[in-house]
Amino acid sequence: MRRRRIGADNAENTEINLTPMLDVVFIMLIFFIVTTSFIKESGIEIERPESSAATPRPDAQVMVAITPEGAVWVDGQAVDMHRLGDTVADMVSDEGAVVIQADRDATTGILIEVMDRLREAGVDQVAVAATRSAS
Repeated sequence: MRRRRIGADNAENTEINLTPMLDVVFIMLIFFIVTTSFIKESGIEIERPESSAATPRPDAQVMVAITPEGAVWVDGQAVDMHRLGDTVADMVSDEGAVVIQADRDATTGILIEVMDRLREAGVDQVAVAATRSAS
């Protein structure tokens, strides 16, 4: 009789407690979520020009890209130049900034036209992206 009781106790204690393992998994999940950087990209590959005076601008709300062929992209979608100002103005808040990523081979005329369209639409904070050179 006594043996059965000990055997019954052993059967109850053979279960594995998964709580510590779940705690570790949740802690790792939180760590990866917190350390992930969320970078907003324009949606196409742009070869930025280099500049020794380039400074980081983390507060960009909308990214506008200009391809070497002269196409303008806003948040991964091609936009007509005539609708650029209205499209971007609807996306930007009052304190938001727009960063233009012009390709190294894009013409300066298109860059100036994009900047003019944004200013006409009421977007005041406009910056041009560049890659910081090593020198």
